[in-house]
Amino acid sequence: MSPIECMQVFTRVAELGSFTQAAAALGLPKASASLAVRQLETRLGTRLLHRTTRRVQLTQDGQACYERCKGLLADLDEFQAMFQSPEGAPLRGRVRIDMTTGLARNVVVPRLPELLRRHPALEVELSSTDRRVDLVREGFDCVLRAGPVGDANLVARPLGLLHQANCASPAYLQAMGTPHALEDLARHRLVHYTGTLGARPMGFEVQDGSGGVTRHAMAGAVTVNNAEAYLSAGLAGLGLIQMPRLSVRDLLASGLLVEVLPAHPAPPMPLTLVYAHHRNLSRRVRVVMDWLARVVQEGLASPGGPVTQP
Repeated sequence: MSPIECMQVFTRVAELGSFTQAAAALGLPKASASLAVRQLETRLGTRLLHRTTRRVQLTQDGQACYERCKGLLADLDEFQAMFQSPEGAPLRGRVRIDMTTGLARNVVVPRLPELLRRHPALEVELSSTDRRVDLVREGFDCVLRAGPVGDANLVARPLGLLHQANCASPAYLQAMGTPHALEDLARHRLVHYTGTLGARPMGFEVQDGSGGVTRHAMAGAVTVNNAEAYLSAGLAGLGLIQMPRLSVRDLLASGLLVEVLPAHPAPPMPLTLVYAHHRNLSRRVRVVMDWLARVVQEGLASPGGPVTQP
């Protein structure tokens, strides 16, 4: 089989976890499906699948190969469609993106139906994590990144600034009182956030007059390492939290959280859409990136979530 045919067979085996089911789906004998995967493994010089009598599982290299094969096959489909369909034709294939949980939950996912109604053959894989993904190694087409980009190999498209809010639950404020000045922080607790448990917490961050950041060390009994737990700890009354306004504006409006020290927010974070410098963007990725930029900026500019153009 050709390398492309081997990739097609391999992706179906990986998705279905079975040579028998993959062969049936592709209209091939089971022996042909097994041969195609062996040929691909030989070409790549690595084992892609763990085979047992009951199931087929991807190896670590197999998982990486599967992600790249999906992207390459989708690019091939779009390349063929370039000569068969006009520029405005519906998009086909997969787009793989990553963003923060707050952006996914509050902005992007609620708007996805409109994109998929316009392009029903499009497949969107949306990763939502707190860690900084490796865009190239993990096969992402683009990433919505909060904070500095910090990578010269990435092309950055600035979308605006993600403004912050200091918050606490009503139960916490009833028990501990409301801070009205930075000096009051000495009598309060902070829910600590750190990307690596055991690392030194950053403290309560405040934007200073020169545009930098000042950090106030604070007591706190709870340290977390992801945004969902951080927000949950604030709602549970475990201490003050500092969150993107976008992520808490509905909670502030409902009274489940209360904004405190509004004159002393943490510095806003730049929000950027990034993609690999070396990559030629397919039409579907360009269209999805333009759509993402539009819906994110609209979401940030809605009441309670202002955006400042950098």
